[in-house]
Amino acid sequence: FSDEFIWASSELYATTRDGQYKSAVNLFPDVGMPVPSWNQVRLLGYYTLARLKQPPADFQSVAEDLKRRILEKADGMVSHVGHHAYATVMGATPRDFVWGSSSVAANQGILLIQAFRLSGDKKYLNFALSNLDYLLGRNATGYSFLTGYGSKTPMHIHHRPSEADGVVEPVPGLLSGGPNPGMQDKCKYTSSIPDEAFTDDVCSYASNEIAINWNAPLVYLAGAIEALQFEAGYVKK
Repeated sequence: FSDEFIWASSELYATTRDGQYKSAVNLFPDVGMPVPSWNQVRLLGYYTLARLKQPPADFQSVAEDLKRRILEKADGMVSHVGHHAYATVMGATPRDFVWGSSSVAANQGILLIQAFRLSGDKKYLNFALSNLDYLLGRNATGYSFLTGYGSKTPMHIHHRPSEADGVVEPVPGLLSGGPNPGMQDKCKYTSSIPDEAFTDDVCSYASNEIAINWNAPLVYLAGAIEALQFEAGYVKK
């Protein structure tokens, strides 16, 4: 639970400015900046610490270092996009395609949103949008992984209420797990290529499952892009 305690301590310190929370745990066990996932959430706390307004004098250098590390991570993520068939940040490596790969795309987008908020550089906002585009159909499967949105969207999600309600269409607005070459469910897949390893079948809990921990970052990403594009001047006020 060390990453959960790092996140909790970060939020409590940012809220109270009470030093006991800063020293309660080792906030920086290493120099890693792991994109948030179900089993690693410390970067969510780092986002908060990097954006502290008027940080205490003894924390200013830490906040600046976190800002630098977040921007370096973002720059590394976007460096390959020009060589990617779909021009998205998602898919730089086969390791992006895991159980719940849709959450990888959404959480990468959130990191890029934070890079934009820290730097004001619109390129990060544009790259975050590329991952929302990925989730909505700009990917090797051609699926919009969000039920009810797009011309090709999952109809047989691994979601018991959708399967049992007697309605053909699934509950709309749910994000499917996405390509997963692990194929742990042993269902029938048409491809084992990492970015194509997806099957729209209710049996596929490994690629077509619904879970809150990938729907939540999608909601953040979509809401942030809408709000920040307006703020950044992409939309006339």
